[in-house]
Amino acid sequence: QDDDPYVALVTIDGGIDRVSAGYLSRGIREASEGGAELVVVSLDTPGGFLSSTRDMVESILSADIPVAVYVSPPGARAASAGTFITAAANFAVMAPGTNIGAASPIAAGGADLPETLAKKINEDTRAFIRSIAVARGRNSEALEETVTIARSYSAAEAIDLNVVDIIAADMADLLVQLDGRTAQTAVGPVVLRTRNAEIREIKKTLLEKFLGVVADPNLAFILLTIGGLGILAEFLTPG
Repeated sequence: QDDDPYVALVTIDGGIDRVSAGYLSRGIREASEGGAELVVVSLDTPGGFLSSTRDMVESILSADIPVAVYVSPPGARAASAGTFITAAANFAVMAPGTNIGAASPIAAGGADLPETLAKKINEDTRAFIRSIAVARGRNSEALEETVTIARSYSAAEAIDLNVVDIIAADMADLLVQLDGRTAQTAVGPVVLRTRNAEIREIKKTLLEKFLGVVADPNLAFILLTIGGLGILAEFLTPG
């Protein structure tokens, strides 16, 4: 590693999908290969797909570099899928005025799931968040309630309940508070050197930005509608 430590920053602002999962995986890999002390994931999300959430949790839990998830800026949220991602981090951090929780699974579009399917998915999701809590030494009961009764917590409540570790006003405050702490990674314990560390942002590629736009459900529906109308027009007026 370089003598001067640096911290890699990955910013996820929006829904959790395959694009954000791929971006996080790439960010962790590049940070590890580049000798970063830590990956900080700045997170503000209303939730997203459970399959992508599992991919992101797997990337964090199997990382050979410490990962901190920072719910920020003030007013941001780690709702639904964001709860799992935050809980999976070595260090779960929230800015003042943020919230976490409301992780009950629902169908695409916000509809309720059929009773039998809902029971199966809820049981699976509850077990998923309990396993994350055990792996990171967090309050499994409080986290499970975000799934079973859609409970949500403020930053202060999350600290009191051992759902998250730190409240940090900004990135500088976060790095000062993490300095000297030990993180358990896939390759063993790592002692952080983050005080005054340089912050290097890992930005999305042009392809990731493009896919992130077209993956938006609202835009996808519009494009599908336009495509359907085009096909209909071709049938009605061939050529």
